Amino acid sequence: MIKERNRLSFVSSILLILLSISAAVTGQVLIKMGINHIGIANSSNLETLKQLFFGAIKSPLIISGLFLYVVSAAIWMVVLTAVDLSFAYPFIGLTYVVILILSRFILKEDVNPLRWAGAFIITIGVILISRG
Repeated sequence: MIKERNRLSFVSSILLILLSISAAVTGQVLIKMGINHIGIANSSNLETLKQLFFGAIKSPLIISGLFLYVVSAAIWMVVLTAVDLSFAYPFIGLTYVVILILSRFILKEDVNPLRWAGAFIITIGVILISRG
């Protein structure tokens, strides 16, 4: 389970894991919003890919999303100094669940019942692993 290495409590470790996940998920949503604003690129056209790339590096949403990925990775490194990888890593599964929720309610994407069932199963799995 958890071996305290840097004197992080169980609760602090969980909070840091959730903070890392939150930063990553928020980053992903911002990137998606930024890409939606730029438009869809035809990958067979080099000029379109170039326009997509330059549009992406000029997009505050995409830059913010990438920044949050870096923040997430930094927090994750702190987490890994304090807990076993076998404990922390299964929590990454929660990113699927949170992305599903945010995709539905922020991005207004259609989410079918099978995806909701999968999210429920993932959540149960994370709970079981975290208690083991």
